[in-house]
Amino acid sequence: MNSAEAYITGSCIIRDHGIWLNGTLLWEADRSMDLQEWLRAGYDRFSGQYPKFHKMDALSKLGWLAAEVLLKHAPVQALPPEAVGMVLSNRSGSLDTDIRYYATVKEIASPALFVYTLPNIVMGEICIRHGFKGENTFFVSENFDPELMSSYPAQLLHTTPLQACLCGWVEVMGDDYEVALFLLEGQPKDMSRPLTAEALNELYLNNKISK
Repeated sequence: MNSAEAYITGSCIIRDHGIWLNGTLLWEADRSMDLQEWLRAGYDRFSGQYPKFHKMDALSKLGWLAAEVLLKHAPVQALPPEAVGMVLSNRSGSLDTDIRYYATVKEIASPALFVYTLPNIVMGEICIRHGFKGENTFFVSENFDPELMSSYPAQLLHTTPLQACLCGWVEVMGDDYEVALFLLEGQPKDMSRPLTAEALNELYLNNKISK
């Protein structure tokens, strides 16, 4: 299935303590904050109404926050739950949380951390928040793969009941992190662009803060 038959209708990039929505920098925080401080500040700024956020691991918080920003005014909220799916990927899986969990095993193992020792849990947290019940898949790859993230979701949009799909990259290891989340739909919307690997890669690369 040609990926041009699907459309990119929104994007949220999170890196360098900044959040971009559809190519526009919404917020840049003090880079002296550690990751957890920054995530709390981002939560307070863009949501602040979901106490479960504070119990999540860093990977889930990052993906959840990106989805919160991206979907705040997105029309997918009106779609049937089974019509919205998700395809995510990263490099480290849940290793950041695995290391933290392993450290607790030496004394008393932490059930709160053990829950997050699978990378796809971030998708579960997003689905719970927004009520999505469509098909979802999590891949592990060395780098963001625009070919995979354009062809596979496009195929889902045209061979399954999905009408919209969140796709992208959610990576964290220690204080190093990056999120590139895209909203894809089978029909064009205002300001949308045809889904291609080149278009995804351009959106992924263009949103950076000068250091």
